[in-house]
Amino acid sequence: MRNVVGSAASLLALVLAVPAAGAAPGTTTTATTTTTGLWRMDGYGTVLAIDGRGMQEYQTTAVSCLQGYFAEAAPKPGTYGVEGVVITVRPAPDGEHARFGADIAVGHRQLHRIGALPAACTRPPATDPRTAFDVFWQSFEENYPFFAAKGIDWHAVRDRYRPLVHKDTTRAQLFDIFSRMITPLHDAHVLVLDGDRHYGVARPGTVIPTGELNDKVKKFVVTRDLAQATDRQDFAGGLITYADLKQDLGYLRIASFDGYDRDDPSYTAQLAELDRALDTVLTPARTRSLKGLVIDLRINGGGSDALGIRIAERLTDTPYVAYSKRARNDPGDAAEHTRPEPIPVNPSAKPRYTGPVALLTGGSTVSAGETFTQALIDRPGRTVRIGQATQGVFSDVMTRDLPNGMAVWLPNEEYLTRTGHTFDGTGIPPQITEPVFTDEEFTKNRDSAFDRAVALLRSAR
Repeated sequence: MRNVVGSAASLLALVLAVPAAGAAPGTTTTATTTTTGLWRMDGYGTVLAIDGRGMQEYQTTAVSCLQGYFAEAAPKPGTYGVEGVVITVRPAPDGEHARFGADIAVGHRQLHRIGALPAACTRPPATDPRTAFDVFWQSFEENYPFFAAKGIDWHAVRDRYRPLVHKDTTRAQLFDIFSRMITPLHDAHVLVLDGDRHYGVARPGTVIPTGELNDKVKKFVVTRDLAQATDRQDFAGGLITYADLKQDLGYLRIASFDGYDRDDPSYTAQLAELDRALDTVLTPARTRSLKGLVIDLRINGGGSDALGIRIAERLTDTPYVAYSKRARNDPGDAAEHTRPEPIPVNPSAKPRYTGPVALLTGGSTVSAGETFTQALIDRPGRTVRIGQATQGVFSDVMTRDLPNGMAVWLPNEEYLTRTGHTFDGTGIPPQITEPVFTDEEFTKNRDSAFDRAVALLRSAR
């Protein structure tokens, strides 16, 4: 699961131009390229205060303002860092606008200079249960894009649950109320957190990947599907597996788009490990000899969209658009969004495989696993999706802190196809439907999706 804005531990890597040293937040200068000062983000309910020490995030709604992460100014000019996250803001020549980006993310966010912090940011927030409830509800009201699509009357939800909250409501009781409020959303990018406790709900009929499930499935795949394979190799702590199949076919299993280097959480380290895997697998000789490639995402817990784009760049000779990305940006109108930003896939300078691909997906293909799936929909060449629909969560995840110390994750973005379609809620459907890791498949030692993919690739030769 990706977390792009919010808690430092999960924040996606970002990149910012270093402001004038020693300037206090809110200071303006005559230089049009300075990032020092106060900025409101278009969408995302965020205000940034930047000075020579770093960047302070403020999470805002109509009823609240809470301090979020602080990113320190890094030694390299133009960069800030927070727990492995690298952040950039590139000011426009007019000095009133800037572009905010993240190295582990795709796309950018637009900033607009403001003269002062919102009044709520200048006073301590109340910490009583009702205030926490109001911030929780308002955060969804202003940012969540999918109430209409899911048939949820969020105002009716408030009317039902707010009377249950009073000054003596315990944290455990409030956690339970919040959990009941989000359950009907069935959105795997929505999570209530309180310390070590967390609660979220997946799309009905699907399972969110866990380490235990991944280990079970990988053992099954290696024993059954790859029994006759050659040159099987693991990379990224076992999260990436490659093997050569018979008749010049290849098999690439990707269990995550994050966690490739457990000693170094930075995007640079994850990218280096991914490149090492791709360089080892996609050699000039193999890219010439492969007649088909199975890519298995059926158990994929997500991570960095940018890593998915990196792989897509090794699968094409022709530039194309993976998808366009937009965010909700009007607190009072869920139909208003930022301008969609096309996310390009440019062919890598390294060896590329451009032949037929059979992509295996299922309900446990989540988040960045889904954006990678979407990035291959318009891939030049033959790509066919086999299995079951993906989970149905694409947005980067906002972390909204609550004034009582609890927190919530929620999405606020949409990933659009070239025709303007999104797959939020439903997931990306397969073109060929097959069961995916059901009890019956395990019991009968069957992997219908894998077998269908291999047969299809061999028949297409």
